[in-house]
Amino acid sequence: MKLIINKEGAYLSKVGECFCIKNDSGKQEISAKKVEQIIITTATALTTDALELAVENNIDITFLKRNGRPFGRVWHSKMGSISTIRKKQLDLDSNPLGTELVKEFLIQKIKNQVEHLNLLSMNRRDERKELIKESVQKINIQIRNIEAIKLNDKICDIRNSIQGYEGTASRIYFKVLSDILPAKYAFNGRSKNPAKDKFNCMLNYGYGIMYGNVERACILAGLDPYIGIMHTDNYNRTALVFDLIEMYRGYIDKIVFKLFSTKKINDEQFDEVEGGLYLNKFGKEVLITEYNLQMEAKIRYKGRNIELQNIIQFDCHNIANRILKEK
Repeated sequence: MKLIINKEGAYLSKVGECFCIKNDSGKQEISAKKVEQIIITTATALTTDALELAVENNIDITFLKRNGRPFGRVWHSKMGSISTIRKKQLDLDSNPLGTELVKEFLIQKIKNQVEHLNLLSMNRRDERKELIKESVQKINIQIRNIEAIKLNDKICDIRNSIQGYEGTASRIYFKVLSDILPAKYAFNGRSKNPAKDKFNCMLNYGYGIMYGNVERACILAGLDPYIGIMHTDNYNRTALVFDLIEMYRGYIDKIVFKLFSTKKINDEQFDEVEGGLYLNKFGKEVLITEYNLQMEAKIRYKGRNIELQNIIQFDCHNIANRILKEK
């Protein structure tokens, strides 16, 4: 289970082999054996004994900013990476495997968008159904453009083109989502840090949670999260996480759209700040609750029934094995 602390003023300590959480609602003890990750989203005090218990049980503690993006984590010192994987990662931007992986990442992302739109189309009988159909046709053109890229094309030579195809597909996709949302929640494209509207505000926080999970999966699989393929390496930037998360954004899109379409969103869940909006503790609670429910659901994925929360780890181990086998 993921232990999520999102109440301001919470106190995390150790009692025996359990984590003890104290806040204004009372006290709760949870066995460390049941916890796989601790996510802290607000002002929290924690003891060194609690940190030691987490490290001993291979539990990482992730600290999130107001927008959901991790700003730090406590992790055990024995990293899963081996030097062979790291060395081969450095070559991915100039060999066929790197191009193949990037194509897979982006095609998977765009196919998830198409699947989401087709699902939304099934429940509509008005002009919006035709709008979705036309948009899906345009998005599929971008999939074919990416598929047409040859594996012997180096990422450094095709980066702008492939990102252009992905960007075009995403603009079409989010335009449709805005058009079929209730009018008061319509938005004008993606916006970040802070978001200009409620829908993007929810998306940003959900992507932030997913970002933390992708980084964790990279470390467990032995991948270096700082060595990217499509996203270039910059100081202190986890470029590979930016690459990989493209495949999983669609799961957050579905969760957020469901919350808006089922009227679980209200103005009290957002705080206005200079330049936009941030999700407050009420909004975080709604999103995190739905996120956890969806992550525990099993789906058919690459020939097996697997929980959504395990898909990222499954993919990262698969990618690490392919890199190791690369000659």
